[in-house]
Amino acid sequence: MKLAVFSHCAIDSITLEGSNYPQIGGAACYCGLTAREFKFDVDLFTKFGKDFPHQYLADNKIQYGNAESQNPTTRFAISIVGSDRTLKLENECEPIQYDGTDADGCLISPIYHEISNDVFSKIKNDSNFTLVDPQGFLRQTDSQKNVFLAKTDIDLNKVNAVKVNPEEAKCIVDGTSDEIMLALQKKGVEYVLFTDKLNVSLLVKDKVYSLKLPNREVYDTTGIGDIFCATFCCTMLKEKDFLWALCFAGGSAQAALDTKKVGLQKIPGRRQIEINASYFYNLVKYRQI
Repeated sequence: MKLAVFSHCAIDSITLEGSNYPQIGGAACYCGLTAREFKFDVDLFTKFGKDFPHQYLADNKIQYGNAESQNPTTRFAISIVGSDRTLKLENECEPIQYDGTDADGCLISPIYHEISNDVFSKIKNDSNFTLVDPQGFLRQTDSQKNVFLAKTDIDLNKVNAVKVNPEEAKCIVDGTSDEIMLALQKKGVEYVLFTDKLNVSLLVKDKVYSLKLPNREVYDTTGIGDIFCATFCCTMLKEKDFLWALCFAGGSAQAALDTKKVGLQKIPGRRQIEINASYFYNLVKYRQI
């Protein structure tokens, strides 16, 4: 099976516990490599400059087509304290181009304005299953290039699944957690994923399914959401079972946190994800909304 991923590659400078770690990343890399763990082919729609080590993608058998740009790669300076992150945009590469895909599903996860409304519409029209992580649609920068989230109107028509945290959700719709999930559902989304640190919820029809990741020490959280989204997407495409997809997604996030590693090194192997998913399957709670 094949997953198309739409996101910029990035070069991140991660500051954690007083140490700095230069890392390649971006949702493109985290999602692409996670999908490869599930034996999916990956059709990556991205842009990066000559400063990006693109051989890394080729070595992992990720197809990236016409991705090379004359502009430098998108760069972020990321500071992490506990589960909180602050970002500063250091460079922005050119927008992503799209000319069609034969993938089984699409994962749209921009990191900063690389997907235009026109491209967004074309992807949704072509896709059989689309998951959207809207973070990059919501991000803005101040005069010092500090990244913040701003209220944004996003057309979620023809989107099958969306993943948001509380801060992102409140930039799209208003209300309590339940009201937010229902409001996103009313925009046409079938599967609404709501992640609040270690608490994960999924709204399907009139039921909310939820699980809590074990309360362990949090280390580098960069890319955890991307790993979660790619796992949910691949499991849905392969198994057609939203409950297993939720458990696998939660299991992958937990496995990534358990590595206590930085950057792309935290992407977990499928075996550990499966072990965690089986454990979580028996712990899922549900309620009617």
